[in-house]
Amino acid sequence: MLTLNRSLRAGAAALSLSLLASTSAFAGGTTTPSQDIVDTAVAAGSFQTLTTALKAAGLVETLKGKGPFTVFAPTDEAFAKLPEGTVQSLLMPENKQKLTAILTYHVVAGNVKAADVIKLTSTKTLNGQSVTIKTVGGKVLINGASVVKADIATTNGTIYVIDTVLMPK
Repeated sequence: MLTLNRSLRAGAAALSLSLLASTSAFAGGTTTPSQDIVDTAVAAGSFQTLTTALKAAGLVETLKGKGPFTVFAPTDEAFAKLPEGTVQSLLMPENKQKLTAILTYHVVAGNVKAADVIKLTSTKTLNGQSVTIKTVGGKVLINGASVVKADIATTNGTIYVIDTVLMPK
């Protein structure tokens, strides 16, 4: 599971370095994070749907907790790609269990950095199912969702910005 061929490793290492360099603006340009996962997402301004969903699922306090956690965070644009009415339906109290399953499918226990992600072919999420990880054409894909930014440091883990909402099976 943790092995990749040598040429893929070299390409993935180069990608990892470029992803690390590209995240300083999102993380405020500091090397020592001062906010947890939730507060970092709120401050970014492009995760309003995600933070609303976390509140509806009762997961805010969990992701503000000690962790560490790795979160594959879909942007507001990623949620907008879902069929019309999906988000509104998921936010209804009677769909809390389904919403929780979807959101915990975006979270991995532990602080997984890009240098480690590129070595994986899959990883288990907090909902118990695994996501697949691939590096294709210089891009890291999580279940086909592109990682837009990686290694966004927080006080309790790491955020990866993704362009698609991951749906568990």
